[in-house]
Amino acid sequence: MQVVWYNAFMFVKVTKSGKYEYVQLVSSYRENGAVKHKVLLNLGRLDQIENNESIKRLAIRLQELSGVKGKVDLSKSSEAEIINWGYVVYRKIWQEFGLDRILCRIKEESGVHFDLPSACFLMAVQHLLEPESKLKTYCHQGRYINLPEVELHHLYRSLDVLCEYKEELEERLFYQHRHLFNMKVDVVFYDVTTFYFESVREDNLRGFGFSKDGKFKEVQVVLGLLVDCEGRPIGYELFPGDTFEGQTLELFLEKLKRRLSLRKVIIVADRGINSNLNLKRIADKGYSYIFASRIKRLPRKVEEQALASDGFTKPDKEGFHYKVLDYINEVKVDGHAHNLKEKLIITYSPSRASKDRAERNRFIAKAMSLLEDRSRIKASQKRGGRKYLQELGGKDSDWVLDEEAIARDEKFDGYYGLQTNEQELDAYEILEAYHTLWKIEESFRIMKSTLEVRPIFHWTESRIKGHFAICFLAFLLERTLEFSLKKSGEPASPEEIRFSLNSMNFAQVEVENKHFLIKTKGTEVGNKILRLLKIRPPKNVTPLEELSL
Repeated sequence: MQVVWYNAFMFVKVTKSGKYEYVQLVSSYRENGAVKHKVLLNLGRLDQIENNESIKRLAIRLQELSGVKGKVDLSKSSEAEIINWGYVVYRKIWQEFGLDRILCRIKEESGVHFDLPSACFLMAVQHLLEPESKLKTYCHQGRYINLPEVELHHLYRSLDVLCEYKEELEERLFYQHRHLFNMKVDVVFYDVTTFYFESVREDNLRGFGFSKDGKFKEVQVVLGLLVDCEGRPIGYELFPGDTFEGQTLELFLEKLKRRLSLRKVIIVADRGINSNLNLKRIADKGYSYIFASRIKRLPRKVEEQALASDGFTKPDKEGFHYKVLDYINEVKVDGHAHNLKEKLIITYSPSRASKDRAERNRFIAKAMSLLEDRSRIKASQKRGGRKYLQELGGKDSDWVLDEEAIARDEKFDGYYGLQTNEQELDAYEILEAYHTLWKIEESFRIMKSTLEVRPIFHWTESRIKGHFAICFLAFLLERTLEFSLKKSGEPASPEEIRFSLNSMNFAQVEVENKHFLIKTKGTEVGNKILRLLKIRPPKNVTPLEELSL
């Protein structure tokens, strides 16, 4: 006699037939001690019923009829904790540069035993997304999901290592950068800025000097930065705070020649770097230069040629035009005369003329104000309104408006000069190269505002230098992402990039002892970044143990 009895257990089963998967509602039963299955309903192909509204309504109705509220009771969820996953964008670029490999090699050479790459990446990404002190970086590292935990003393120790191996790190990144992006470095841009400390304590590095931030009561350091034609950093150097900017170039020339092995270099810089000694140093290294020139300091005959109305190209729509003069620059260094064969490019722009007039009128107004209160004249700066005042000699000296100085400056309105020893580029190419100099000024703006290099919380020389090494790494990552977006036709500002990556968050909640990650709404710029770097975004809701980033 055959005994048959059923166990009332139903479940959904997915079976594969050919290249498709099929969904069935199946009943399980036991017959003569053996478990068997019976197909109650064929629901169709899996790819056709996914996200099918009819199937969804059926499931909800079955849940209602069965009296089941769901797998989890959301009313019992914990408060949400916001954690960031947008850092993975910079981790992708970090990996493309091979920074983990580079830092692992430095770790072995230095003999440290902690995770140097993880410590450096945490500091760099914190600097990019929300600049904070190293102590706060340590305390808040939990805001980045799935990053290895780093000890506080490892962050500080990493700065010492970066200080010691700065040159090696910079050199390896340079060649990796050239390999990854086919970086053109024939034309490089150099400039100098200052970073101040809220302190008056001097040492070998920090000192008082001319501050480009107007902070003359605090000690500072001087930073020289070299970038390529796209504004991507090539190298940097720190100098004591009292270093004159014109004296910083020599070290970079040695670095370019000795370590970076560049075939041809054209150095583009502003007037602050332009000195006869620097021009000769550049030429002696076999490099070229494009510098802003002070027309007022040219020999009188050359100045007259520059300001003469003949020889200019036809003005464009804005009235801008230029001419080229061959020029032998007689340079005296250590009592010896040297001749540098140069081209002077003299430009004229009506808009610049208007700007020059406005600036002069502002100084004249200041001069008139000083004349109304002569006790303030000698205490005022010579570069301000006092430049247009003339002191009359005699027993009872007096001050008057210097009409000759005003007339002398007026004739230069709208004119601007460049000097170069580069013979292969034509005048237009030289002008284009110089106009790109704004990218290094933008680089300083990003470092001082978006990346917030200041305030600097370190006081020892090695920690300060290590801090700037982290800033350099962060700046390299940011500029690389910015350049990649621009190249793809989807440009975004540093501020937009930071906002977008900070918007890539999870709300982490705990429901019935299980953790879930709910993805917050991102931005369109963020979506573009993910597509560009081929990063697959996480699902809207993900159990924590299933997260894959």
